[in-house]
Amino acid sequence: MQANAPAFKPALSLLDATMLVAGSMIGSGIFIVSADITRNVGSSGWLLLVWLLTGFMTLTAALSYGELSGMFPRAGGQYVYLKEAYNPLIGFLYGWSFFSVIQTATIAAVGVAFAKFAAYLIPAFSEDIVAGDLGFFTVSRAQLLSIAVIVLLTFINTRGVKTGKTLQTSFTLTKLVSLFGLLIFGLLAFDSNTWALNWSNAWRLQPLQTGGGVGDYTLFAAMGAIAAAMVGSIFSSDSWHNVAFVAGEIKHPKRNIGLSLFAGTLIVTLLYLATNIIYTAVLPLQEIATADKDRVAVAASQVIFGPAGTIIIALMIMVSTFGCNNGLIMAGARVYYTMASDGLFFKRAGELNKAAVPAFALWIQCVFACCWSLSGKYGDLLDMISFVVVGFYMLTIAGIFILRKKRPDAERPYRAFGYPVLPILYILMGLAFCILLIIYKPRFTWPGLLIALAGIPVYYLVIGRGHRKAGGSTTGHKAAGSRVINSGLTNDSVMAGK
Repeated sequence: MQANAPAFKPALSLLDATMLVAGSMIGSGIFIVSADITRNVGSSGWLLLVWLLTGFMTLTAALSYGELSGMFPRAGGQYVYLKEAYNPLIGFLYGWSFFSVIQTATIAAVGVAFAKFAAYLIPAFSEDIVAGDLGFFTVSRAQLLSIAVIVLLTFINTRGVKTGKTLQTSFTLTKLVSLFGLLIFGLLAFDSNTWALNWSNAWRLQPLQTGGGVGDYTLFAAMGAIAAAMVGSIFSSDSWHNVAFVAGEIKHPKRNIGLSLFAGTLIVTLLYLATNIIYTAVLPLQEIATADKDRVAVAASQVIFGPAGTIIIALMIMVSTFGCNNGLIMAGARVYYTMASDGLFFKRAGELNKAAVPAFALWIQCVFACCWSLSGKYGDLLDMISFVVVGFYMLTIAGIFILRKKRPDAERPYRAFGYPVLPILYILMGLAFCILLIIYKPRFTWPGLLIALAGIPVYYLVIGRGHRKAGGSTTGHKAAGSRVINSGLTNDSVMAGK
């Protein structure tokens, strides 16, 4: 890097970092996915238990990541942790999956949710209105609005981290206040009869059918139902680790990353539990399960606020998803920047613009997210994302054990809370979740896995060519990868594996 080249500026305070954690977590999921969870588990107790299990996993993972963030307080986050704990291949597979599925599809899903709720205020943006029909492929106006929001937020973030952080902190504080307001008014609208009905048989695990009937699970099917139910809650609680991606722009990162991870995940976990308690206090369980297009929050707000409830909740969700996507877009580009610096992504993604942000990385992320916006439905994206995400979380947390053995004397400002019990428990829970998801929801979990594994031949093509061009040098994967990018290979051939 040239001496006068732009560098990351540490402009994010502890509050900014905490708002990035909370803001990236709270998107559209908490307002929608409780319907699907209720259909799978069929009782109020299990509805809350699913959210509690997810919250426990999220907090455990966040506390474990605190140790890794203290050891490697630089841009790239999970990509860096996996590369350091294992090898460049595992780090690359995460970065590949992050770019091709995890982050870009999440941005798309949140963008689609923004557009769906915007249609409550402006019906012209309804997902049912076709904007273009090619015969084999249709595009709705909601999808076009989703793309417009992704492009707008990408542009805002190319203007500098201060612009992005101001937007993020403002929107996150707004939606936290809004959620607290929903909880307070929800308590005022508490219906003792509804509450008693919902909690009269609170711990029976059963499928709740849309026609009003119930069924029974075998033991193994019950485990699959819990895993299927957790897809939505895990998606809703994901992206908490995005703060580690912008470590190079956080003040006192060794201290503030760990603190923001804990504070942000705890705040959101408690809010999610409280919100679901309110749902069961104002809506019969059957209405939660059968909410129109799974929009539980809309149904609850109509009870809480009356006819104005739809508009109030639509505005809340638009603020929530807009702020969430800002955090996702801001953080994601930093992973591609670090990969490019290692020679494993487009060369231009490793450059900062005059505002000291990776503009090219932001725009290429934007392109892929827009493609995902056109490709699938909200629920389909959730299945694919949750499976891949939890798989890499398990690998990352297992990396704590590896690094303690490989680098026992390394500086660790934080140590994983509850080590080794809590990290092992997370790995076991995550493994059970992934196995059950493969069995019971294979349609989209297998494609997610195959996309991740497709990174293996791409990696060896990049590294192999670089190694041969270097004359068989053994100076390391990082150097070899850098030679590939800076040699005769084009950027397109690196990503396409041609």
